[in-house]
Amino acid sequence: MNKKNWLKGIKESETIELKPSLSQMNEIIETMTAFANTKGGKIVIGISDSGRILGVEIGKDTIERLTNKIRQEVDPKIHPHISIVKADKKNVLVVEVKPSHDKLVLASGRPYKRVGKSTVRVSKDEYEGAILEKHRDKLRFDKQICKGAVLKDIDDKKVKSFLRRAKIERKLEIDPGTSIKEALKKLNLIVDGKISNAALLLFGKNPQEFISQAEVKCARFKGIKPLEFIDMKVFWGSVIDQREDALEFVKEHIRLHAEIKGTERVEKWEYPIEAIREAITNAVCHRDYMIQSSIQIRIFDDRLEVWGCGPLPAPLTPEDLGKKHRSILRNPLIGRCFFLIKYIEEWGTGTNRMIETCLSEGLPEPIFEEASGSLVVTFRKYYIPEDIGKLGLNERQKTAVEFIKQHGMIALGDFKKIWRKTADRTLRKDLADLTKMELIEPVGEKRGRKYVFK
Repeated sequence: MNKKNWLKGIKESETIELKPSLSQMNEIIETMTAFANTKGGKIVIGISDSGRILGVEIGKDTIERLTNKIRQEVDPKIHPHISIVKADKKNVLVVEVKPSHDKLVLASGRPYKRVGKSTVRVSKDEYEGAILEKHRDKLRFDKQICKGAVLKDIDDKKVKSFLRRAKIERKLEIDPGTSIKEALKKLNLIVDGKISNAALLLFGKNPQEFISQAEVKCARFKGIKPLEFIDMKVFWGSVIDQREDALEFVKEHIRLHAEIKGTERVEKWEYPIEAIREAITNAVCHRDYMIQSSIQIRIFDDRLEVWGCGPLPAPLTPEDLGKKHRSILRNPLIGRCFFLIKYIEEWGTGTNRMIETCLSEGLPEPIFEEASGSLVVTFRKYYIPEDIGKLGLNERQKTAVEFIKQHGMIALGDFKKIWRKTADRTLRKDLADLTKMELIEPVGEKRGRKYVFK
């Protein structure tokens, strides 16, 4: 359809603005920036709001005055396409604006956006949020250039090993014989011709030379408090190495025992290795590298904790991890490479599998919580006295014990849902008596306190 026919019956919309004349120059400029900040659009000058063709008088410097005004008032610069169309023997100006994907465009220092048929001023909060959104990809640590790193800092063997594995696991179509530079380009690990942080973290010969905080600390503590350790190691190298080394440390410091099932001898770890592997993988993949701290694996007599670096990516909360939730990658380039070698699945199901694995092994659900600004995953084992049947527990206390077996902990709110007709005071006394028996212990402050097996 040509522009002349297109103008017949034209109406305003999210991407069309009608102006009767050039006298409304400020509004025209504001609408241009609003289009640039949303989906783009066309400003048609010389047509009334009702669609009646009025035309505009075009002098020899009309277009020049309009383009000068755009240059003076709009920042950063945009380059709309301006054309003159004949309609009913009258001149109509059509200004076509493309969306700006990189920067927020301002008119006279103020931001605007398109909402339906209207051009509206962007609020301060929206403006700050829009700036962050526009630059989100550039702000991601793994997508930034690793200052000082060159191709010689990449380990050829690590890259080729990764490509071979990705070819088997996900049928990746990058030949392991491809040059290292070309392979990194195809994996989007080269930024403006330079090595990205992700490339160095995944395949660097010595990533800590450039990113010192990229480490995993593992410790086996004596007892149940982090006061005295029996063994402690710090793992450096690539994020792939760190994941494997941390898991090996865990295997060295948790028990492996045998069970006889029928006629078969089955070996079983103290904690399910698959669930721990998932927790370590998540910690390494999703850590916040802007935080100058280490991922930590803490092993105690009664539990194993995996401390990440940084909170969950918004809008996820620890409570979301126990139900269906989206997969949100803090480090998308690292996450994508982890997906290619089947370390992760990118479906947001990893934590659900951790829960199912623990329950299937007869252990409590892992606890997901945020502490000191970071996500902590805690695996617990049961310690239930063999003579529990002789403790004289009432029915309510027995249900509390069973609930902890299934969920790893119980809060007063959980207890109240089970015993709706029982007074709060009675339920509190039940929990207090279980605590005095040293069967359970409170965790956390009074508000939000939970009880776990001691």
